[in-house]
Amino acid sequence: MARGCRREQNLCHGRFKEYGYRLTMSRQAILDVLSKTKDHLSAEEIYHEVHKVYPSSGMSTVYRTLELLVDLGIVHKFHFGDGRSRYEIDRGEEHNDHHHHHLVCTKCQRVINYTDFIDDEIELLRRTEKGLSKKYNFKIVKHILQFYGLCERCKEKQ
Repeated sequence: MARGCRREQNLCHGRFKEYGYRLTMSRQAILDVLSKTKDHLSAEEIYHEVHKVYPSSGMSTVYRTLELLVDLGIVHKFHFGDGRSRYEIDRGEEHNDHHHHHLVCTKCQRVINYTDFIDDEIELLRRTEKGLSKKYNFKIVKHILQFYGLCERCKEKQ
């Protein structure tokens, strides 16, 4: 297990215990799959990877575990318009370098993690969060942005 994965596993294990859940072998296998990818995997894709190392884990276990992980805030669930839920592990606040937004191609469904923010973008987001917080008396703790359009390959085909 990679060092970063181990840290995430320890955080996850602590969160499971905090909420009165056990970190079972199948839950651990699902977390391992999510920890080792930068892709936004569907439940079916996660199941296929988990099944390779933990064959007794069923599809229903994967679905239930993913919903639990989302409820516990360990995993984020996304809908990118392809009719399937996609999942990504929350790398935690100490991993601010992993903060990203998504660029979603509406033609091929490709998802690009956008991470190379420029100062103007960061300042705009700060001002937007501050304005929304004040306007709605709402404390914003994080945000997720998704932009939809055509990726480079699909744009060239047009």
